[in-house]
Amino acid sequence: MNKQIDDSLRIITTALSCFENIQIDKLKVEDWNTEYGAYDCIINNQSFKTRLAKKTPKKSGYFLALWKKDESNKNIPFNETDIENKLIISIQDESKIGQFVFPKKVLIEKGILQSKRHKGKMAFRIYPIWETSLNKTAQKSQAWQKQYFIDLSNDVNKEELYSLYFE
Repeated sequence: MNKQIDDSLRIITTALSCFENIQIDKLKVEDWNTEYGAYDCIINNQSFKTRLAKKTPKKSGYFLALWKKDESNKNIPFNETDIENKLIISIQDESKIGQFVFPKKVLIEKGILQSKRHKGKMAFRIYPIWETSLNKTAQKSQAWQKQYFIDLSNDVNKEELYSLYFE
């Protein structure tokens, strides 16, 4: 494994440590996007795809890649069959730690996953609640994203965390 995967797994296991009997199984590192800590896993019998978002120096928010290679070795966006259940995006920025847990349905609705209605995106930005100086486009993204975000920097709301992961 690499540092990004180790960091992502540490954030997930630390977040879920407030619950008893949580099992993380079948960790499978993806062939691509390793610099974003890309792996799949099963948590309590539910499938998750994971990423570790990166802070970029010139723009607000955090960036992540979400693509695969086609048979011609060309980068293409994930489609609606590539994520079974949810996408966990972990963020660690000095003392700020948080996660977005996006259901597959939302990723399809927002055009992030390729579907009959959308061409999909190979990368996108996320805006946790601590990002405040945002342009209008970023504010619009943050508005829909925030309901899938949990701040793990301090005390964690266990009910909210459980709901994001397992409901």
